[in-house]
Formats: sequence, C-alpha cells, structure tokens
Amino acid sequence: MRRHASKLIITFCVLAAFAVSAQAESMMETNASAGKAFMEKNLKADGVKKTASGLQYKIIKEGSGKKPGPTSEVTVNYEGRHLNGEVFDSSYKRNKPISFRLNRVIKGWTEGLQLMKEGAHYQLFIPPELGYGRRGAGAAIGPQETLIFDVELLKVN
Repeated sequence: MRRHASKLIITFCVLAAFAVSAQAESMMETNASAGKAFMEKNLKADGVKKTASGLQYKIIKEGSGKKPGPTSEVTVNYEGRHLNGEVFDSSYKRNKPISFRLNRVIKGWTEGLQLMKEGAHYQLFIPPELGYGRRGAGAAIGPQETLIFDVELLKVN
C-alpha cells in the first residue's frame, strides 16, 4: 500500500512539473510575441530610434552634462512599466533616486544610459535579450518580457 501511494505521489509530482513547465513555455511565447509586435509598431512612432542591438529609445529631454562610460557610476530616477502600462518599479514612488555602476545592470540600461548626458530624460524600450531574458525577474517581470523605462540621468559620479 505504501509503495502504491509513493508511486502515485511521484507520478503526481512529475505531472505537476510538466504542467508548470508547459505554462512557463506558453508565457514565454506569449511575452516574446507581444514584445516583437510592440517593438515593430513602436519603431514607427515619432522620435523613436533603434540601435544595432535592438534597443529602442526616445529622447524626451536632451542633457548637457557628462556622458557615462560602460562602468561609470550613475544616479538616476526611473519608472519601469510592462507593455500594458502597469508600473512594476519606480524610484519616483519611493521619492529616492538610485545609484549604481552601469556594468551591474541589464544590458539595455548599460547601453541606453551611455547614449545620455547628465540632465537627459529618455524612454528606453528594452527587448528581452537586453533585459531579463528567459528567466524574468521574480514575480514582477515575466520571462521574455519587453520592458519600457522612463529614465532621467541625474548625475555621472
């Protein structure tokens, strides 16, 4: 009887793992497809530019200060949104800018912030390969998500 129960439990666990895996794969495909469609349409919007890597950006306000390098420490205000407009993170809401080194963040930020000068405000449209890719970022960002960030470069330290 115990042997039979153990086999049932193992079978259930294996089936549950397959179901979770299939659900994650479906979410990845959905996010990737939505992101690709968004980026194609977004590129046609006024003022949107694209880099060789696939990063898209729009200059909201030009800056006039220093430009950061790939390992510079910077201080920024930002808001991160999903394609549906839902905010998943914001330094504005915390009323506290953040500082970090550009080589310690997602590739889309590293590249996008190097286009900016102090005082600039850009919108960055980051495809998954320059963001969190297949792994996502916890519950906040799903796998293969394209992300939108409003970023103000306050200071190059």
